[in-house]
Amino acid sequence: MTDFDPARFASVDPQEFAKLVKATPDAQIAQVMQSDVRGKVLDEVFNRMPSLFRADKGANTNTVLHWVITGGPDGSSDTYEVVIENGTCTTAKPPQREPKLTLTVGPVEFLKIISGSANPVMLFMTGKVKAKGDLGLAASIQNLFDIPKA
Repeated sequence: MTDFDPARFASVDPQEFAKLVKATPDAQIAQVMQSDVRGKVLDEVFNRMPSLFRADKGANTNTVLHWVITGGPDGSSDTYEVVIENGTCTTAKPPQREPKLTLTVGPVEFLKIISGSANPVMLFMTGKVKAKGDLGLAASIQNLFDIPKA
């Protein structure tokens, strides 16, 4: 990405990351997400999710969500699990439990969703996000996290 240095990614705060995603052309994001740093980027994103979880909004939510991020090297996909229960959020790779909802999305769209640069409902309506399972949950997921605004 534009000023994106995967070696220092862990020190980039969510707000700065959101600005980087917004300022970087889609083709460049796609190139990074097809490279050998893809795993590091995705791992860091999912490792941060518990700290961005809004327990006040998700206290009564008990669910298992799988994110399938397509567009990896040689057409590969990565699947991550997000578990929300008892007012907490945890993540895992590979998934350990049966999901209530599986979201399948390309790497560019995924980074735009989690950085607040794209509307997930519009991406779903245009077929860029595919949802299988509890569609009501899909509509409310973004409210469960402090998504930075670029």
